[in-house]
Amino acid sequence: MIPETPLVPSAAQRVAIPRRYLMCPPDHFAVTYSINPWMDPEEPVDASLAARQWEALRDAYLDLGHQVDSIKPIEGLPDMVFAANGATVVGGKVLGAAFRNDERKAEGPAYMEWFRKNGFPQIHDPQFINEGEGDFLYAGDWILAGHGFRSDPNAHLEAQEFFGMPVIGLRLVDPRYYHLDTALAVLDKDTVAYFPEAFSPGSQAVLRTLYPDAVIATAEDAAAFGLNAVSDGLHVLLPQAATGLAAQLAERGYEPIGMDLSELLKAGGSVKCCTLELRG
Repeated sequence: MIPETPLVPSAAQRVAIPRRYLMCPPDHFAVTYSINPWMDPEEPVDASLAARQWEALRDAYLDLGHQVDSIKPIEGLPDMVFAANGATVVGGKVLGAAFRNDERKAEGPAYMEWFRKNGFPQIHDPQFINEGEGDFLYAGDWILAGHGFRSDPNAHLEAQEFFGMPVIGLRLVDPRYYHLDTALAVLDKDTVAYFPEAFSPGSQAVLRTLYPDAVIATAEDAAAFGLNAVSDGLHVLLPQAATGLAAQLAERGYEPIGMDLSELLKAGGSVKCCTLELRG
């Protein structure tokens, strides 16, 4: 008997869903401290180039038909550009962020103030440490939640109670991939891409069970921050250096769009880190 060949959706079969994003201009971006293995205060940062790279990402979203809101950056908060860490938004409900490192703690209230001023009616001040969509990734039927370096596992239960949907904990074990969004990307409701070695054995088993047809990233593409990506269901914006991952995505019927965020990568962030989705 000839085995069946799996049917991979083509780009024509995949659908781009218009999204609304929140971004923060890198007006005060710099690497002045080190709270992850990517950050080296001795390495110079080209602020002008960082701004141009950020603008190119924002413009790419606009060109694809997405809405982009902006929050005003605050001097003294160089990592505020990484808007994904500022909150988690599902169905119009906002779970605020509480940061582990002192250098970033003021970002949480700054983002919460933006949500209150912009008419979001259900806002929850966090009880436990969570770093927004850095560690909470909405995946349709559930939320995937990272822990091990930043977010407190108790925050997973807090999110489950607030959003009223299952939250699935995943343990991160490689300090280079300190947030879930550096080791896993949600491509659509049914598909993710991830780097197995970033997760504990038990968490790898969970991911294999949930996503038997996941895109598996190589070590090279993971190190290029290729999994710090944003998908609208068809287009996947990801670091341009992750060429192998881009090829895999194209084979699956996605349309990868390579972005150069090399300056922001000096702080351990890229496409997804700069992008907070405002759902509902």
